[in-house]
Amino acid sequence: MDFKIAFTDKEITPWGGILLMKKMLDRMDFDGCLDRLPLPAQGSNRGYSPHQLIKQFMCSVWCGANRFEHTEVTRADEVVRQLWGFQRMAGHKAFQRYFAKFDQGDNQRVFTQMYQWFFSQLQFDKYTLDVDSTIHTRYGNQQGAKKGYNPRKPGRPSHHPLMGFVAETNMVANYWQRSGDAHTANNLEGFLADTVSKLAGKTIGLLRADSGFYSKSVFDYLEGEAIDYIVAAPMYAPLQRLLGGHKTWWRLADGLEIGESVYQSPLWQAPRRVVMVRQHVPTRPKATGRQLRLFAEQGICKNYRYSCYITSLDLSPELVWELYKKRADAENHIKELKYDFGSGSFNMQGFFATEAALNVVMMAYNFISLFRQVILQSKINHQLKTLHYQIFNIGGYLTKNGNQRILNLSLAMKRREWFTGLWMNTSKFTVPLRI
Repeated sequence: MDFKIAFTDKEITPWGGILLMKKMLDRMDFDGCLDRLPLPAQGSNRGYSPHQLIKQFMCSVWCGANRFEHTEVTRADEVVRQLWGFQRMAGHKAFQRYFAKFDQGDNQRVFTQMYQWFFSQLQFDKYTLDVDSTIHTRYGNQQGAKKGYNPRKPGRPSHHPLMGFVAETNMVANYWQRSGDAHTANNLEGFLADTVSKLAGKTIGLLRADSGFYSKSVFDYLEGEAIDYIVAAPMYAPLQRLLGGHKTWWRLADGLEIGESVYQSPLWQAPRRVVMVRQHVPTRPKATGRQLRLFAEQGICKNYRYSCYITSLDLSPELVWELYKKRADAENHIKELKYDFGSGSFNMQGFFATEAALNVVMMAYNFISLFRQVILQSKINHQLKTLHYQIFNIGGYLTKNGNQRILNLSLAMKRREWFTGLWMNTSKFTVPLRI
């Protein structure tokens, strides 16, 4: 069959479904939040308003932007411009120029208040805080990009940000940009104090962290603040001897055993509880943990992989281990932030400019997480890519009926009732929301 082409003057968007996000933000009065923030002012009356730049930047991320150049995805979209009520659309250079205005003090003031506002919309307490770090490899001469631990790109400069997640809500609680040579646990105490401030009125019920945060200063701080914790322990020689010599193990499943003991490092003033897990490799070929190198060729130790956890909890060893395993969600969040939200790619020359942009990315992630729970009401944690195909990437055009603007969506008949249900969900929810 032969085809011809023709053209239309009608403005059509491929992102009609993004109106659901706009409506959700309106219901939460995000504009009111932006009004109260001490945002850096534009130096020219011709500059785009800070409100628009933040909202358009997030909208571009939701539409698939993974670096500043990709934010052009929404620039030429007339329908998206009208949906958000912008006079004209900003280009990617406008976002870079604006984030370059942020310094350390601006980041602390603006994003502390932004996180406080966001989490004040949600009802929860005694939350589980998962703390983790990640590596953002850099290929230029950005401030703070230094050589450090970088397993995928050894020797490449990087940033080494520190992140906190609220496990119960699948949301980012805090984000600190750090230089690439920073130790994993560097200034964790300050990070935790800042996180508590950003979730004002809510209490940390449990902190979970991997072995990179195993530190006397961390344990002392958590116990001084009465924060319960489970922290994975690195396989230092004294801990290997403790594991290798332990005799009492309880069987949980074929090839899986658990035990507990107490351990006092030479640097500690008192012993702490240790939960130990060992897995029989011949029985469980995919067993996690480490081999005891001190006993690699001795006795039954060579057939097992071990892991151990320092904890303040007074629960059964099995429950402690089950609680810690759920910390794996934090690593999934970091992967999603990197691959779907571009957290490793939105970088600028200025250290605090990059931190500002990435905190807006974190907030964009939190809004998507809220959307999944409150609007979609799905038990499946759909990735942003899936939301593109299912919801946001719907063709549409605007018409008017008197003073009423109508977004006409190109949607199959069998999906219209479902989308109308989502539209109603954005209309009826109230804050604060119980998550």
